[in-house]
Amino acid sequence: MSVFLGIDIGTSGTKTLAIDPSGKILADAMQTYPCYVPKPLWSEQDPEDWWQATIRSVRKVMQKAGLKPAEVKAIGLSGQMHGSVFLDKHDKVVRRAILWNDQRTAAECAEMEDRVGGRKNLIKLVANPALTGFTAPKILWLRNHEPRKFEKTCKILLPKDEIRRRLTGEYATEVSDASGMLLLDVANRRWSKKLLAALELDIDLFGRCYESEDVTGQLTADAAKLLGLTTDCVVVGGAGDCAAGAVGNGIVNRGVLATSIGTSGVMFVHSDDVKIDPEGRVHTFCHAVRGKWHMMGVNLSAGGSLQWFRNALCQADMAKAKRAKTEVYDLLTAEAAAAPVGSHGLFFLPYLSGERTPHADPDARGCFVGLTLAHTRGHMLRAIMEGVTYSMRDSLAIFDGLDVPVRQIRASGGGSRSPFWRQIQADVFGRKVVTINTEEGPAFGVALLAAVGAGEFNHVREACQATIRVVQETSADRKAKRYYDRAFPVYQQLYASLKDDFKRIAALER
Repeated sequence: MSVFLGIDIGTSGTKTLAIDPSGKILADAMQTYPCYVPKPLWSEQDPEDWWQATIRSVRKVMQKAGLKPAEVKAIGLSGQMHGSVFLDKHDKVVRRAILWNDQRTAAECAEMEDRVGGRKNLIKLVANPALTGFTAPKILWLRNHEPRKFEKTCKILLPKDEIRRRLTGEYATEVSDASGMLLLDVANRRWSKKLLAALELDIDLFGRCYESEDVTGQLTADAAKLLGLTTDCVVVGGAGDCAAGAVGNGIVNRGVLATSIGTSGVMFVHSDDVKIDPEGRVHTFCHAVRGKWHMMGVNLSAGGSLQWFRNALCQADMAKAKRAKTEVYDLLTAEAAAAPVGSHGLFFLPYLSGERTPHADPDARGCFVGLTLAHTRGHMLRAIMEGVTYSMRDSLAIFDGLDVPVRQIRASGGGSRSPFWRQIQADVFGRKVVTINTEEGPAFGVALLAAVGAGEFNHVREACQATIRVVQETSADRKAKRYYDRAFPVYQQLYASLKDDFKRIAALER
């Protein structure tokens, strides 16, 4: 039997799973590790923790599934995007990796824009504006603040690509994850020599860039021994976690969009052509599908907004749910469902952590607008769910404006498990929302890429077609859609009206 592994180097832990050619999951395992915060707004991890978690999770999967080493034909790698691993000439880590959620690089983002003549020029070069989470500003930060460590640095890799190096000995990446470094010419799927020159960075600092299903190397004898595999096992390019998750959801054809409501909210749409938002409100990256791209909008507090409300105001409900051995979100959703469409004119702006799409405003603040004596907690709960969905419609409106077609929306994350929230999505988006037969995230997506790289399928679309199917559909309610179409411009205007006030509020706390 041929078996394919997907390994996802996440922020909270590494997940490994094994699939057979039909897409059946034979076993999975998760190994966690710490995140370090040496200063406020900093976020770091030790790459050695990722490696040890990889070894343990692979071995656990092999044991749970009862697999023989020779059965594993290929490995696909996914991982948290934008992180930075700095290696010296001996492949020793120079310092702990700086992660995607680290916020220390505001000055370096401004430096990048200055070096290329402004934000618009940067977007022309690499399809995206400079954000503190991206990799390139972290490299400049190391040069500016830890110059001796920068001088020692000979290679800079993304988290999953550091694991690739340890597996194969190769310095390599692939186009979807490299897009998030802010150093890739996304339109032409290669390193931007113009930007590297402007930043005074040597192209040799970075690995060779592959397509996602390309074979990038084979396991070394040492790696094979540690993992309990063979040196015949190949490692494919894989994908950044968002693109990998999209492959796992079958978002590999024109007109298909994925919506994910976890702590954050993500709107991810496939595009056959490169489409770039000149205002930089949404990201344009290379997709994990050869020669294709994707656009992505990110909202920082989606399910996180409901989680905040639960933690802050629903302690009694949490205790009640525990006694009843049920999920507290089921109780809160039932309460929200009792409120009418539109929550009697109550709006919620879900900017509890600032916002990324479409505003890129760290000073934005969450708020309820329109409260009256008639409103109950149920209205507030429904307004949160509606407000989060409005915030995701912001991205959909941008995609529509750029003529990126959206014919089907596939829901995933915690929001997809709630029939009520799926209905709100269908009504607010004004489109049918579907769910699929699996929700295993990025590890499943890169396991499919591994199967393609090993020759089990001819291409990524064939792999998805063979393993993924729609199991549930939710159509928009016409009356609710009409209401939300009228309310959405009001929601959008609220940010514009409050933007300056948000900055004054933020200034009070500095």
